[in-house]
Amino acid sequence: MAPTVTGPVPEAVERGAALLRPLMSWHRFEVRGMEHVPRSGPCLWVAHHTLATYDGFLLGLRVWEDTGRITRALGDKRIFQVPWLRTRARRIGIVPASPDAGEELLRQGELVGVAPGGMWEALRPSTERYRTRWEERKGFCRLALRTGAPMMFSASPRGDELYTVYPSRLTDLAYERLHVPLPLVRGLGPTLVPRPVHLVAWISPLLRPPPHDPACEEEQVEELHARATAVMAELLNRR
Repeated sequence: MAPTVTGPVPEAVERGAALLRPLMSWHRFEVRGMEHVPRSGPCLWVAHHTLATYDGFLLGLRVWEDTGRITRALGDKRIFQVPWLRTRARRIGIVPASPDAGEELLRQGELVGVAPGGMWEALRPSTERYRTRWEERKGFCRLALRTGAPMMFSASPRGDELYTVYPSRLTDLAYERLHVPLPLVRGLGPTLVPRPVHLVAWISPLLRPPPHDPACEEEQVEELHARATAVMAELLNRR
């Protein structure tokens, strides 16, 4: 049986929004394609994962302000292993990532956010700017197929310019063995302050999966994954 997921707490969402608004000013944050966000009904929002991460939250805030929809993000399980972080994540609508949780939320008609590349994508060195790490990350396509939910893609390409991320074997080993982020980074000057880059978030038109055929599911997943990767690559070229 799918788990029962609880809804966000409005007061916590308001507090989170207040913390994000200064970052909107810092980055002169803009959105292109807000008209593609469905005002109701299930939708799987597929986002590119930068190291900063908060560019996705900025877009989520703008979506909430413009449509009234609170995104139910599927978060990394590590978030929920830290007591204070777990509580705050749940209060703003984030739930532990799992196929069952995603399916339950979509069948409830929610806007569900996923970042297929996850932490591994976020840790890309700057030599891999404007790229994805989705090669083996196909669960989001399977979720869309099984629920029939349309997919909406977003990217803030210049989010990869907020920090310089250096290639490091230590970073790779920390992720591979412990699944913890340990990047070597530099932001504004020699600090960890993010650079005041002008951020523009791009939202794609909806990509609708074909009718699900269980007998051909693997082939359908592969085809949908190829289409999804191509859509994201196009968004990341908008710099």
